Amino acid sequence: MSSTTPPHIDQPIEPAAPAQGAEQHGAGAHSDGGWDAPDKKIPVQTRSERFQSGDLEAFPTVTGREVNWKFAPLAKLQPLLDGGLDGSAYRFLARQSDGADVEWGRSDDPRVGTAGLPEDRAAAAAWTARDAVLAVTVKATEAHEFITITRSDFGTQPRAAHTVITAEPHAQGIVVLDNRGSALLSENIEIVVQDGARLTVVSLQDWDDDAVHVSTHFAEVGRDAFLKHVVVSLGGDVIRVNPSTHLGAQGADTEMYGVCFADAGQYIEQQVYVNHDAPNTRGRVNYKGALQGKGAHTVWIGDVLIGRAGDGTDSYEQNRNLVLTDGTRADSIPNLEIETGNIEGAGHASATGRFDDEQLFYLQARGIPEEEARRLVVLGFLVEVIQKIGAPELEERLIAAVEQELAEGRSVIVAPAEADA
Repeated sequence: MSSTTPPHIDQPIEPAAPAQGAEQHGAGAHSDGGWDAPDKKIPVQTRSERFQSGDLEAFPTVTGREVNWKFAPLAKLQPLLDGGLDGSAYRFLARQSDGADVEWGRSDDPRVGTAGLPEDRAAAAAWTARDAVLAVTVKATEAHEFITITRSDFGTQPRAAHTVITAEPHAQGIVVLDNRGSALLSENIEIVVQDGARLTVVSLQDWDDDAVHVSTHFAEVGRDAFLKHVVVSLGGDVIRVNPSTHLGAQGADTEMYGVCFADAGQYIEQQVYVNHDAPNTRGRVNYKGALQGKGAHTVWIGDVLIGRAGDGTDSYEQNRNLVLTDGTRADSIPNLEIETGNIEGAGHASATGRFDDEQLFYLQARGIPEEEARRLVVLGFLVEVIQKIGAPELEERLIAAVEQELAEGRSVIVAPAEADA
């Protein structure tokens, strides 16, 4: 079904942000805002201490020196940081099963803010500008519900969007956000997985080459509930998708996957956060990236916090990057903070490198040409994550897209010696 654009929805007065804490050991509370005050100049050391607010003016101007902005191409992102975004409803195409709803709501929808609040200026600009909320509800039925929302009409003007995805208690389903076309977009996506529900959310960035997309995802996972979150970034000029998951109830479980393919001049960033804030929670994070072409740049920052209430936590995060050509850059920073010793286990890992020569030798020894062997290695590397989605039709499309990326760059994938021959 295709949506129709509703009339203008007035922006309500945003409720005041909660207090950020009192004096601690004689020092001011941690904050990403208010840096002009001498008593506020205390660097934030951990992700959990970041200032949160839905008010754009509460955040200072981004300089590029901030820990969460130091890699980003600010010149291209600036229109999304200044405010004044168009947050009105947009056209989309929805395909959904009977046990799912997709509808427009007012900007003061009570579900807004139930999963989190912005931690940076881009998210706050989109939060402030929202004039409508796209509400997606997965109902508790006997079926495994399926929803695909295709968005391709944002245009080239600075836009804002806000989506709230709710899985009702004991619901099961998958929600796919399929992004295409041109865009200059900053958005917030809230995900609420209520008790006993099992939900998969896929964010697919298959934009045109000129697109700039900043997306902040907040997830709240209930008691004995499960969230699988998948980020796939292929097309676009600048893509910055930052998902965070709060495991705030006993037995909450999350698996967060990501795959990206950066071409020449393309910038793809992912900042992932898992907050284990209740007993017996489980978290798995696995992001993979491939880079080819001069100026291809990926950034992955993974933060895991096991809080004082996180007894029995089982958590692991990793990032792997495969460099296909010279002139690329992959920044990978895993962080792990543990506030209790009574856990099942926790760990993190990061690696960036070129092809495994032994893998190539093995394939070539069986009569496979080197270029084809390299293609198979890259596919095997990325498909491991793609196959976690659990939607065969979408998985086939993504594998074909990766094949196309490789085909377009095959002249630079071959070994330099072979290219010079």
